[in-house]
Amino acid sequence: MSINIQVLETYSQQHPQEVLIVTAKDNDEEVYIMIFKGFSSNLSGSTAFDPDLPILSPNAQIIKLDRVYSPYNPNNPQYIQKDLTSFEFLD
Repeated sequence: MSINIQVLETYSQQHPQEVLIVTAKDNDEEVYIMIFKGFSSNLSGSTAFDPDLPILSPNAQIIKLDRVYSPYNPNNPQYIQKDLTSFEFLD
């Protein structure tokens, strides 16, 4: 089962104590996305200023995601769950 960024953004709005770190494959490139309180930011590239523009292309695939406690510290992340597949996240 596949999951999309909109589902993850909705989840993050409902769980403001968490940050989601998503690893995805988009146009043959691995990208890293951080989702917090309903907003997505590209950690491996630029993020559009317009929040209505999709952060991933429609054919992108989410490889894995991590649930991390907020506030997020990239030097010392406090993981809730790590390396989840879309299926495991939805379960």
